[in-house]
Amino acid sequence: MTAPAPEPAAVPDGARPGPDGRLRCPWGTTAPDYAEYHDTEWGRPVHGDDALYERLCLEGFQSGLSWLTILRKREAFRAAFAGFHIPAVAAFAEEDEQRLLADSGIVRNRAKISAALHNARVAAEWPPGELDALVWSYAPEAAGRPVPRVFADVPAITPESTALAKALKKRGFRFVGPTTVYALMQACGLVNDHLADCWCR
Repeated sequence: MTAPAPEPAAVPDGARPGPDGRLRCPWGTTAPDYAEYHDTEWGRPVHGDDALYERLCLEGFQSGLSWLTILRKREAFRAAFAGFHIPAVAAFAEEDEQRLLADSGIVRNRAKISAALHNARVAAEWPPGELDALVWSYAPEAAGRPVPRVFADVPAITPESTALAKALKKRGFRFVGPTTVYALMQACGLVNDHLADCWCR
C-alpha cells in the first residue's frame, strides 16, 4: 500500500507533527485513517502468500484512485474476496466475478477484478511460500539506500521494483507494473521510506 501523495496543497514536503505532536510523513497527518495506517502498518514487514497477494490486489485496485478510498473499503474487499485466501479466490467462478462487479463496497473495475482472479489462479499453482519468497528476494539491502528527508525524495519506482514486476509478469501475473510493485514494497516493509524525521523510522 503506497505512500499517498499529500492531498491538501498546503501540506509541507517534510515530516510534520500530528495532533499528538509526533512527527510523521506528511501524508500520515492528512486524515485519521491515514495516521492509523501510517503508524501501525505502512513499512512494517509483511510475510505470507495470502497477505502479499492481498496487498498486490489492493495496490492494483488503487491505481488511479486515492489510497484513502481503498483503505476505507478494505474490509469490504476482504469480505468480497474470501479474505484473499489464494485457493479460495482461485476457485471463483463466473458468477463470483459477476457478484464482484455488482458489489458497491469495492472498486468495480472489470479489468482489476479480472486481474485479481487471474493472479490467484496463477499463485494457486505455486508451492506454498513461493510468492513470499519471490517478492522478498527483491528486497534491496538497507545499507546504502538514501534516507528520504522530504516527500520529493521518495521514488515512485526503483530498479528492484522494475525487476520484481518483470518477474511477476513472466510468471503470469497481471496488473503488476513497477509503480504498483514499488508501492507494495513500501507498504510491506521491503523498503523503509518513512522520512528521516518521522517517528516511525
